[in-house]
Amino acid sequence: MRFYVPTDIYVEKDCVKNHAKEMLAVGKRALIVTGHSSAKANGSLNDVTEVLNDGGVAYQIFDEVEENPSTDTVGKGAQIARNFNADFIIGIGGGSAIDAAKAMALLIVNPGLNADDLHKTPSHPLNHAPVVAVPTTCGTGSEATPVAIITNHKINLKKSIPHRIFPMLALVDGKYLASAKKQLIVNTAVDALAHMVESILNVHSNILNRMCPEYGLKLWGECKEALLASGNAAKNAAPIDASMYEKLMYTSTIAGMSIAMTSTTVPHGMSYDLTLSKGTPHGPAVGYFLAAYVEICHKKVSNDVKKVLSLLGLQSVEEFAEMLHKLIGTCSVTRELRDKFVAAMKTNHSKLDLVPGGITPEEVEYIYDKSLVVE
Repeated sequence: MRFYVPTDIYVEKDCVKNHAKEMLAVGKRALIVTGHSSAKANGSLNDVTEVLNDGGVAYQIFDEVEENPSTDTVGKGAQIARNFNADFIIGIGGGSAIDAAKAMALLIVNPGLNADDLHKTPSHPLNHAPVVAVPTTCGTGSEATPVAIITNHKINLKKSIPHRIFPMLALVDGKYLASAKKQLIVNTAVDALAHMVESILNVHSNILNRMCPEYGLKLWGECKEALLASGNAAKNAAPIDASMYEKLMYTSTIAGMSIAMTSTTVPHGMSYDLTLSKGTPHGPAVGYFLAAYVEICHKKVSNDVKKVLSLLGLQSVEEFAEMLHKLIGTCSVTRELRDKFVAAMKTNHSKLDLVPGGITPEEVEYIYDKSLVVE
């Protein structure tokens, strides 16, 4: 058994300012990587630039990261970082910004590596520049994982790149959720839920690494009613407030630590094609497949499923499925797309081989049929 998360993680209010010394020690010239507007709106970008300005660290801002960052975007950002002679990368935002920052950190110290080749397995591990992560959503936990999910539109591929890039420093502050739309908070919280469920229902789950998802699921369960009151089926979106922001962010980071130990399994593997083909946001795309995956696992590792449900304050797999339905609704696809997804997933052994007790082709089909509305 092994437990390893090398990232220096701080979770507290005004985290960036409180730990300015740690950030300034990382390097002398930074490329700040973020999305188009959210980091400006929630104050995280201003917090970071104030620290850099006060500390005399030069920086350049690259604010072109899209949802589901592409090889084109990370290639462009890496070139800007090289031209600026950046020696470290700061990712501010959700998983998209932090994942893009990780990929750019790899590219700037490996100039012979083309962004379009990021998904190819290297002959040996590659070095990368240091990464500082400032998450502003409560879902991906990318600040605590070595994973970067990148999309290559040229070959219609979305998946993690085969390079382990842990951030050196993660500064996690719940106040950045204050300006987020309630459904975005719900969507990203569903992603965190999936991380913890998939970490437990996983062949790599063990007594050491289960400490993270078991505690995280308990925290998530304490947020459950507020999330349900703000989901797709709710009329009143008030209950998620400042008192819960820190807990949601803390849970997300714990969820990231969980999958850093085990990786994700079938629901995540199934979600990528849905996002590529329909533009479905990542959290719901994973969430649509989660209940059926839990149902399949209940036949194989029933005690683990009972533990998951108990930590969430739920009585049955059916109640779990109903909760997800209230949070994210349903997803419709054509028969053609459904069949295409199934065929691809049946060969995705990087995910299939992680299912405890194994999974049959018929069970893969069952998950799709149970999870999606076929038009």
